[in-house]
Amino acid sequence: MGLQRLGLVLNVSPSRNIILKVENTPRIGETVVDETLKSVGRVFDIFGPTSSPYASIRPVVHEPEKLVGRTLYVIPSKRRKEKGNNE
Repeated sequence: MGLQRLGLVLNVSPSRNIILKVENTPRIGETVVDETLKSVGRVFDIFGPTSSPYASIRPVVHEPEKLVGRTLYVIPSKRRKEKGNNE
């Protein structure tokens, strides 16, 4: 399983989504984890300029505010890795 650094958590929106500055653009629906591989949520939206995007994560944790200032990671979907494979 290869982890990909997603970015730094900036804040939590009024709708309780986690907002972060993206380093590597994920796909909508990909699983987001913290540094201990604990599931934090799923990518819900990507927005902002394409040269410097942000992501909204729909959290599965009870206190997403505790993640502010931390780096999160994404587990890339298998479809992305196996692109071009006809299995």
